[in-house]
Amino acid sequence: MKATRTFDILERGIEIYNGRTVLAGKQNGGWIEYDIHAYIENSNYLSYGLLALGLNKGDKVATVSNNRPEWNFVDMAVSQTGMIHVPIYSTISNEEYKHILSHSESRIIFVENKALYERLQPIAAEIPNIIGIYTFVKSDGINFWEDIANNGKNKANHYKEELIKIKESVKPNDIATLIYTSGTTGLSKGVMLSHENILSNVIATSPRLPLAAGDKTLSFLPLCHVLERMVIYIYQYTGMTIYFAESMATIGDNIRELNINAFCAVPRVLEAVYDKIIAKGKDLSGIKKHIFFWAVNLGLRYEFDNKNGWVYDIQLKLARKLIFSKWQAALGGNLKLIISGGAALQPRLARVFWAAGIPVLEGYGLTETSPVISVNHFQEPNSVKFGSVGPILENVTVVIADDGEILMKGPNLMLGYFKDDELTKQAIDENGWFHTGDIGRIDDNRFLVITDRKKEIFKMSSGKYIAPQVIENKVKESFFIEQTMIVGENEKFVSALISPNFSFLHDWCSRHKIHFVNNKDLISLPEVIARYQKEINAINKQLGEFEQIKRFRIVEETWSSQTGELSPTLKLRRKILYDRYEPILEEIFGHAMEK
Repeated sequence: MKATRTFDILERGIEIYNGRTVLAGKQNGGWIEYDIHAYIENSNYLSYGLLALGLNKGDKVATVSNNRPEWNFVDMAVSQTGMIHVPIYSTISNEEYKHILSHSESRIIFVENKALYERLQPIAAEIPNIIGIYTFVKSDGINFWEDIANNGKNKANHYKEELIKIKESVKPNDIATLIYTSGTTGLSKGVMLSHENILSNVIATSPRLPLAAGDKTLSFLPLCHVLERMVIYIYQYTGMTIYFAESMATIGDNIRELNINAFCAVPRVLEAVYDKIIAKGKDLSGIKKHIFFWAVNLGLRYEFDNKNGWVYDIQLKLARKLIFSKWQAALGGNLKLIISGGAALQPRLARVFWAAGIPVLEGYGLTETSPVISVNHFQEPNSVKFGSVGPILENVTVVIADDGEILMKGPNLMLGYFKDDELTKQAIDENGWFHTGDIGRIDDNRFLVITDRKKEIFKMSSGKYIAPQVIENKVKESFFIEQTMIVGENEKFVSALISPNFSFLHDWCSRHKIHFVNNKDLISLPEVIARYQKEINAINKQLGEFEQIKRFRIVEETWSSQTGELSPTLKLRRKILYDRYEPILEEIFGHAMEK
């Protein structure tokens, strides 16, 4: 059947799953699995229960939870009752929670556990529209999601016909979800996505991925992230079994246990996997260590279509047999592909994973575009290019504006920003073009390449323009560096703030018998500063003269979304970093920073 509303995926599932598991989550050491009939049943009971609570078509239902089957039950229950799902990150501030819950006019909240319930309860108490909070993990004395489902089950006969009528009334262009984009400054804005927005992207993207009914995937990127949300629909549309990771710490174990065929990740996850593999290589000795890094260096030169010649191909076959086969085994041994999005993937990582026989398909998009605009793929020959985000989807049109900004049109373009017509008009011009805010180009009349964020490009006092993300991505290729922010607007030279990879740095200090009291002491040691200068010198050789990093300062903090330096999608919050490190920046440039 043709799916035109997100909940149509359930009925389609009856045709394609053939008794196989759809969703699975781990409880008490064992996987609890749900076939399509259990999935539909739980979704229906929740729909009846929500109607019994007095909720109506158009009402907003919020979720704050890790990935689990119950999140999907709520998602489909909300969708087929014509309500609007508001998924929210669990790592945001109380101020942001209050903003989203009140601005979205949410009526009810489903949360992961007691800890989130206790955090959100006083916030919800100040918002009159909210009628209750329910947990996915049962706790004494706290509302449980099954309370709603069981009530719905008991009242099924009363609401069954009403649900059928509501489903028939839901149109493809109705709002399906309200996703709040974190941004890097200020409070988030609500993006309105319709059923058609999302499903047009599902249907256009799924043929580009070599996935099949019966394949298994592991889901661990937050389901409130539009990429994981859309990909989850692709998995269901295709007939795959979705296992939800127990936690971020168990991803590797879960992948190996289940022999996963595909998963979706942000580049930071792939960087962590690569760093862990390299760290193990460094622990080797003698000929084993030599062979390991010979294979890695070979992989870093990987090209498609035998461009490196027949000698390279023979060497690669040997490297795959001796070294890269172990990488594949560490990822379960059955991996068909990794989908990468959410931020720029370092080309060197893509090359080495492909060389290892682990295809990584990088794509590009925004919450406002549901999200995919382009993606590297297998559907046609010569459809992958390192350093690009792939060919543009067939149902999407992209043009590059005179100033280099990427503009797009397509059925996946949002309905607008919730309660903000002015902001919507700023984003979508009078000709219907959505201004992405990203700078890019189209290579070979086919491949979209992203170079930077329009708002983040700055001009030096010399008049030269700097694209900080390009430099930051090069800097983060160093094993010593976890995060960095490039600075220098209106200044004579470029500088960098560096948040170290403290785990790697501690190991390096141990090997070199360098002693320190704490991280504050560590980053001030002359040996450490000299080692980082060596890294910067190597990076500068890859940069134009005016782009080169003339000064840098190492900071003692690890930047994260929990501590506020990064957004929930792991992008730099530049204003927060500028404010926090203002004294260091003043010391670098020798004057007070302009506000």
